[in-house]
Amino acid sequence: MSTQKTAPAPESKGGIVLMTIAVLIALSGVFAFALLAEQPTAVRAGILVGCLAVGVVIGWFSAPGKEFAAYYRASYEELRRVVWPTRKETINTTGLVCAFVVVVAFFLFVVDKLIEFLLYDVLLSLI
Repeated sequence: MSTQKTAPAPESKGGIVLMTIAVLIALSGVFAFALLAEQPTAVRAGILVGCLAVGVVIGWFSAPGKEFAAYYRASYEELRRVVWPTRKETINTTGLVCAFVVVVAFFLFVVDKLIEFLLYDVLLSLI
């Protein structure tokens, strides 16, 4: 994990406005795709892809978009440092989990039958 501590950047009104415009443009493309049902599919898909592309480009250059890009890069670098288990470790862990599930299922079955016996046979025979 990264040990760097960074203070969150103060949100600028311009960045928030740009991100809002980007989201509205992307949503307008989705709504246009739905509302223009009588148009050819190629036109509808072009409008959708175009609006989504413009929204992403505008959002990318806003302050929140740049923060997201930095977060994505940091996450990707962190993911590259992950030590993945070997095939043998994965098989052993999977077997252990399956065995534990069987043991817990048997335990819950026994507890259920015990409670059933106590409620129906013992308690109802007293009434």
